[in-house]
Amino acid sequence: MLKAGVLGAGHLGKIHLRLLQQSENYELIGFYDASPEVRKAIADEFGYTPFDTMESLIEACDMVDVVTPTTFHYECAKKVITAGKHLFIEKPITNTIEEAEELLALAKKHNVSGQVGHVERFNPAFMSVNNAIQSPMFIEAHRLAEFNPRGTDVPVVLDLMIHDIDAILSVVKSPVKNVSASGVSVISETPDIANARIEFENGCVANLTASRISLKSMRKARFFQKDAYISVDFLEKKVEVVKMKDAPEQPDDFAMILQNAEGIKKQIYFDNPDVPSNNAILDELDAFAKAIKTNTTPVVSLEAGTEALRVAKMVIANF
Repeated sequence: MLKAGVLGAGHLGKIHLRLLQQSENYELIGFYDASPEVRKAIADEFGYTPFDTMESLIEACDMVDVVTPTTFHYECAKKVITAGKHLFIEKPITNTIEEAEELLALAKKHNVSGQVGHVERFNPAFMSVNNAIQSPMFIEAHRLAEFNPRGTDVPVVLDLMIHDIDAILSVVKSPVKNVSASGVSVISETPDIANARIEFENGCVANLTASRISLKSMRKARFFQKDAYISVDFLEKKVEVVKMKDAPEQPDDFAMILQNAEGIKKQIYFDNPDVPSNNAILDELDAFAKAIKTNTTPVVSLEAGTEALRVAKMVIANF
């Protein structure tokens, strides 16, 4: 078992502490939070071992899970990596591209593994159709949330839209060619609602909308590709796959047949795969443990997290 510790014991940090303790791949050593009051409260309530300094926790671990506010990601991650420890870090990877690139260089230098907490990659709905998404040419994503003061220290692009940016970059195997965007600040000092159009060199276009001032929550993405339409509901954990194939000579009476202007007939098939229930955060932590043990590239590598941040920053720059 890998000795693991958590930096940051806020809302998400407490979830990570609980799941690391549950995991069969980790031995939870303890945690550090900058607030002595928080350290005492968490230790008293849950029994986790508090450390008085960040450095002493890092020293005691094989892997450190950074769940601090984004503004402290770089500082914490740099200490973890230079100590030769493996790094799990929540999204976004850092505040700036320069910080992320420095962490990449340090990770290579110190030969440590790193994974970024883009948890939607482990959403069972997305995982159930991941292999079916082949060369999509148009993508539409909506990620809407009710207002929550937590997270408003960063633009909605870094808070919400970056989830969809990362998921889309994982299935579109082409460089980003152009980004256009608009964003509006309604309640916060930074944009609360944003729309982005991302064009890829292979011709694929992704249209993304994110809002944290909606009356209802929605997390959906739709992928359109040759002969297929794939819908993923990240919130309800449901998928819908519609495929078209050349119609048989003698279709049965209940077959859905479409005929285009050229007379070509296609039959529509519905394929809705089973979506198993899971705990996506536990799965991403366990997947990272497996990557460390097998010396393989993590599902969401530091490079992938950096690319998601790079495109998110391009979106913000176009407001």
